Amino acid sequence: MPERTILVMNNLPFEPRHWDRLKEAIGSDRAIYVDPDDRSALDNALRQAEIAILAGDLDERHVNAPHLRWVHCDHAGLTKSARPEVFEKGLVVTGSAGRSGPALAEHVMMFSLMLCSRYPAFYDAQKQHEWRRADWMWDLRALYGRTIGILGMGHTGKALATRAKAFNMRVLGYRRRDLEPPPGVDRMYSADKGEGIDAILAEADILALVLNLSDATHRMIGAAEIAKMKSSAIIVNLSRGGVIDTDALMAALNEGRLAGAGLDVTDPEPLPPGHPLWDTPNVLITPHFTAALPDKVDRSVDVITENLRRYRAGEEMQNRMTAEDLWTAGQ
Repeated sequence: MPERTILVMNNLPFEPRHWDRLKEAIGSDRAIYVDPDDRSALDNALRQAEIAILAGDLDERHVNAPHLRWVHCDHAGLTKSARPEVFEKGLVVTGSAGRSGPALAEHVMMFSLMLCSRYPAFYDAQKQHEWRRADWMWDLRALYGRTIGILGMGHTGKALATRAKAFNMRVLGYRRRDLEPPPGVDRMYSADKGEGIDAILAEADILALVLNLSDATHRMIGAAEIAKMKSSAIIVNLSRGGVIDTDALMAALNEGRLAGAGLDVTDPEPLPPGHPLWDTPNVLITPHFTAALPDKVDRSVDVITENLRRYRAGEEMQNRMTAEDLWTAGQ
C-alpha cells in the first residue's frame, strides 16, 4: 500500500496523549501538521494531501485540492460542509458525532424538567424571598407517564431515549431509516416506510429535536406542525435553529398554543440582543453550549482512529455525510 499524505490541523483541542494516539494511528503514512493561520503552508499541504483532519468545516480549498479523498471535521454537525460541490467531487466527509451525545441528552432532560415544573416561576419567587404558592401549581405534572417525541435517532436521540425511559416516559422516535427501534423507544416511525411526524406531534408532551439541519429538515417545525400539537406541549431544540420557524414558534407561545420551549440553538444565531424571542413567554435559552463529558476528546480520537483503519480497509466510515444531508438554503 503506497504511503498516504495526511494533513492534520494543529488547532485540534488535543492533549499530548491524544496526539500520541493519533500519531500511532497514522503510522507509516506521512503526516503534515499545519497551523490553520499559515495560509501558505496550508495551501502547500492541500496540494499533496489525500486525507485532511480538521477542527472545523471544510471550504472551497478542500473541494479544489487535487488529491484529497477524505476529510474529517472534528465536531458533530456537518451542515456547513454539506455543500453541493462536495458531493459532486465525491469527497468522503466524516464528523465526530456522538462524542457529546450523553451530555446533549441531559440538556434535553434539563429543559424538560425545568419547563414541565415551571421552575423559572419558582426561581423568580426565590429571588424575591417569597414563599409563594399559586393555583396553577396544582396542575403541574411530573415527567413520569408523559410522552416524549424524539425527532432524530442518532447518537443523541438514542442516549435521550434511554434517559427518558429511566423517567418512566413513553418514547416515540422518528428517523430516516427503517431499522429496529433502539433501547428505550416504544414506537419508531421512519421516512423509509413513508411515515411522517404527525402522530408524534399529536401525542408528544415534549417534542425533542436532535436531528441534523439539511434541506429536508429546514423549518421542519412550522405553523402547520405546531397547530397539530397539544397546547400543553413543549418543544426542545438541541439541533439547529433553522429546524424551527422562529416566527411561528413565537406566535404559538405568545398566544398560549404551546406551553414552552427550551432552545440551545436559535435562528438567527447568535440571537441579537433586541430579538423578541428573548422576551417570549415560557422560553429558556442557552447559547449553543452544553456541558462537556470528561472523555469528550478521547471519544473524538476514537472516531478518527477507527475511521483511519476503516479508510485503509475500504470499509464503511463512521459518521459519514451523505447526499441526504445536503444543505443549500444557507449558502
